[in-house]
Amino acid sequence: MNDTPATARDVAVLAAQLGREPRGIVAIAARCVCGNPTVVHTAPRLPDGTPFPTQYYLTHPDAVAAVSTLEANGVMKTMQESLREDEDLAAAYRAAHERYLGERYALGDVPEIHGISAGGMPDRVKCLHVLVGHALAAGPGVNPLGDRALALIADSWRPDRCTCAVEV
Repeated sequence: MNDTPATARDVAVLAAQLGREPRGIVAIAARCVCGNPTVVHTAPRLPDGTPFPTQYYLTHPDAVAAVSTLEANGVMKTMQESLREDEDLAAAYRAAHERYLGERYALGDVPEIHGISAGGMPDRVKCLHVLVGHALAAGPGVNPLGDRALALIADSWRPDRCTCAVEV
């Protein structure tokens, strides 16, 4: 993980990106090349007590929009089919799930979400935002479907090019 502590400026940028105050911040898991947060690492239990399985939350507005376009275009269905047909892909996706859980358990085990990662892992493709967030936080080669989604959005957004419009 490339977690870095969240600064007061990071919290302000996250609030602007999300349109609300961020909750349960553990750290910034991935950053834009300009330094702004792209993925926030979130606690498995929010301050109000709510269990929260999405520990790597994609926040960069352009990345979120690009991934939303993939979802709207049915990419999850295609990925789900690939997952069923490709044993190696399924094994790598299961490994991503196990790693995700291990990283969350390091922060604490929340009984309500024990064994549940996010994004549909390990058997389904439910949320590409989660998979991209995990891929950005963990780096290439960890979440194969997150990596695939990143490749698919490279023409509209990619992590090595700043498109930030957030001013704080």
